[in-house]
Amino acid sequence: MKSRILIIEDEERLRRVVELQLRSAGFEVDQARSVEDGLTLTSTADLILTDLRLPGMTGLDLIAQLRRQNSMVPVIVMTAFSSVETAVEAMRAGALDFLPKPFSMDHLMTVVQKALEFRALRNENRNLREQLGARYDFANIIASSPSMVEILETVKRVAATRSTVLLTGESGVGKDLIARAIHYHSPRRDKPFVKIDCTAIPENLMESELFGYEKGAFTGAAQSKPGKFEQADTGTAFLDEIGDVPLPVQVKLLRILQDRELERLGSNKTRQVDVRVIAATNADLRIALEQGAFREDLFYRLNVMPIVIPPLRERREDIPALAGRFVRKFSQDLGSAVDSISPEAIEVLRNHHWPGNIRQLENVIERSILLCQGTTLEARDIKLDNAAKPRATAGTGEGHFLPEGMTLDEYEQSILREALRRASGNKSQAARMLGLTRNALRYRLTQMGIEA
Repeated sequence: MKSRILIIEDEERLRRVVELQLRSAGFEVDQARSVEDGLTLTSTADLILTDLRLPGMTGLDLIAQLRRQNSMVPVIVMTAFSSVETAVEAMRAGALDFLPKPFSMDHLMTVVQKALEFRALRNENRNLREQLGARYDFANIIASSPSMVEILETVKRVAATRSTVLLTGESGVGKDLIARAIHYHSPRRDKPFVKIDCTAIPENLMESELFGYEKGAFTGAAQSKPGKFEQADTGTAFLDEIGDVPLPVQVKLLRILQDRELERLGSNKTRQVDVRVIAATNADLRIALEQGAFREDLFYRLNVMPIVIPPLRERREDIPALAGRFVRKFSQDLGSAVDSISPEAIEVLRNHHWPGNIRQLENVIERSILLCQGTTLEARDIKLDNAAKPRATAGTGEGHFLPEGMTLDEYEQSILREALRRASGNKSQAARMLGLTRNALRYRLTQMGIEA
């Protein structure tokens, strides 16, 4: 489809020359002598070329009018060379580019092509944002259980605010999904959503990654770089596994939450940031508070709106709908003939304990579809993980007896050492195995004199 360009120019000869040039290049062209005449044509234009000095309304008036209408059409202003300052003013007001008169036809075409490419890229980005918004629409979040219905009602209410949210729950329950749903239903939906995985950032790099650094701040800092919070400015920062943030960095996070400001590593310059913070953790931060591994003032700043997401085993009503969605998803992705799941297979899934929650259920459905030879996923096709349920202690229904002849401290030491051994010394991985934050594990290791 041909792009349509609107020319608003009171000098008839120039208007005619530009029109002929654009038509010869394959564009549809509308023209007007004044802004008043051109306003009726702006709704169908893909690009507007306008003079700044016009009888009646000026080019600046046109730009202001388009902004009031929330029009996304790009505008290029044409102006005499002596009025370049006015052209700069127009660009600050919202014009995309300007053409100083007199200009060559080659220059005209270069500027027009760049403007249309910019428009196409912006439309593509807007479509992608709309698709993301639809993906995280509340209607697409499965919530059949009373607990999840209540959580979604809370999320709907809190999304429209700028309040800080703390999401807690086991790994795999859907904290990431809820965080993105909050963002895409907030007034910041068209602004950046920056996810920060606190477990994936080494401790010695966390400060520079979060807050940025200046050139020469440390060896290898060849140029200045903004941190994650600057990248999220005007949008949302999602701090996943907030409990793994070291204490020195927690102080700077508190400053962002309190004062909306930060300083890059190696700089004394204070920078203002407008960021909404959503944090998540699968550990109990109150235990970390008691152990001195998490700042109390930061906890209360984060805990403005706490949302606890229950594990899948406590909302089994959601399993049939989740399983059905994953069957449809993987049947399409894998090109499988499987198009349904039997009631017997659903019952198998409902009776499982799901230590890995929704993420584990998704993996099980994918594996089962890969091995299924029919068109319906049957009970015999469900390939569950071999993880055993937690053993119960007689008389209590949970926990374990201490091994004979071992004190509680010795038993705890043995558990910590075994977790470190299985994680090959990786503290973050060992902490996740134990359901602790990295800071809480580090505190316990220090108290017991254990080296990783």
